[in-house]
Amino acid sequence: MAPHEHPAPEAGETDLRDLLDGVGPRLRDLRRRRGMTLAQVADATGVGVSTLSRLESGGRRPTLELLVPLARTYRVALDDLVGAPPTGDPRVRPRPERRHGNIYLSLTPHATGLQAYKAIIPGRDPDAPVRLGRHDGYEWCYVLSGRVRLDLGDRTTILEPGEAAEFDTRTPHAIVNAGREVAEVLHLFGPQGEQVHVREG
Repeated sequence: MAPHEHPAPEAGETDLRDLLDGVGPRLRDLRRRRGMTLAQVADATGVGVSTLSRLESGGRRPTLELLVPLARTYRVALDDLVGAPPTGDPRVRPRPERRHGNIYLSLTPHATGLQAYKAIIPGRDPDAPVRLGRHDGYEWCYVLSGRVRLDLGDRTTILEPGEAAEFDTRTPHAIVNAGREVAEVLHLFGPQGEQVHVREG
């Protein structure tokens, strides 16, 4: 070997380097698919914007300390962030997330575009006031159990188990429990709906 030559990396080192090199583009893709800015990810993870930017561009090597909060924020396994070979198990193991008094379980953690969630909505006083919200996008819901009240503009509809609804979310709307028993609903959200219903505290 010539004096200034370096030994070629072993196969294992090359594989590890290739895995780490793929983390940045994967992080950028996940963030964009979730419809989040670097500032929003920084707020959610506690990782600085400049560090996130360098991670995505490949200017900083990923570490476990950085990847764990990112995996939690994007709701993916660490193996998915680093592109580890799949285990072959297709089952989804959602982690419950509590938002606005409801419990959400992501059923499509790796999907692009529409996101599917199961929502567990606790019982409430049927006469309690309902606050409407609006955002860009479209939404679809299917009642699995219980009774759900859908307020859409000036119209109120009670959905029973087995009934579904779809609507433009630019119309002021709210989906709440129609009674005192727990209700379970399957939701399909676009990126904006996911941000409003599941991500914002």
